[in-house]
Amino acid sequence: MKLNPIALANAAAATAIALWLVCSFFVMALPGSMMSMTGHMLHADMAAKSWTLTLPGFVFGLLIWAAACWFTGWLIAVFYNRFAQASE
Repeated sequence: MKLNPIALANAAAATAIALWLVCSFFVMALPGSMMSMTGHMLHADMAAKSWTLTLPGFVFGLLIWAAACWFTGWLIAVFYNRFAQASE
């Protein structure tokens, strides 16, 4: 089976965008709970920290995550296709 690198990259970017939207919603709606969860995920004490979620920051983060995930998805498909071809 061969993977389409562009299709996988688009799927990865779309997934990142969806997750960014959900995460940003929870940061706006439940900032304290999200900060606590972030602290647990990072093994850090985040009690003295606070969120700063501005529109430019939201858009910049969305674009960076989408681009990074697009490139990662594309690269995974390219490597997968090369490794699958080599093992035939």
